[in-house]
Amino acid sequence: MDNTAKTVIKVTVEINAPIEKVWELWATPADIMQWNNISDEWHTPKVENDVRIGGEFLFVMGLKNGSFNFNFTGVYTEVKVNESMAYTLDDGRKSTITFTAGNPVKITESFEPNDNDPIDMQRDFCKAVLNKFKAYAESKNDTN
Repeated sequence: MDNTAKTVIKVTVEINAPIEKVWELWATPADIMQWNNISDEWHTPKVENDVRIGGEFLFVMGLKNGSFNFNFTGVYTEVKVNESMAYTLDDGRKSTITFTAGNPVKITESFEPNDNDPIDMQRDFCKAVLNKFKAYAESKNDTN
């Protein structure tokens, strides 16, 4: 029996927008294609996202120049609208995202890293995506 605790990376960002708007922008494929990138050199040209327990997702992500891309795929294991979602990736790794209502809204993403890339690189990748989401969500916030 393996008693080794799995490493979990946790990244948090604060968004100045209402929780309902944050959830909508996080879950809608057309919006995900706009913010789910670490930099302007990256893009997410295809998104399928069935946000319900047992629902599947596919994010095709890569460099705009075509030199690298990958499919980010999995199944939702928990969905509580405006509160949290959890999923298991096709490779078995698990992730949980919590949405804490308030002013600002706080998003915390906790995920099991892959074994191929350095932990710091994976944390920085996630933080960059969350920062892109923050900028996108705040630009779409009608109450600013």
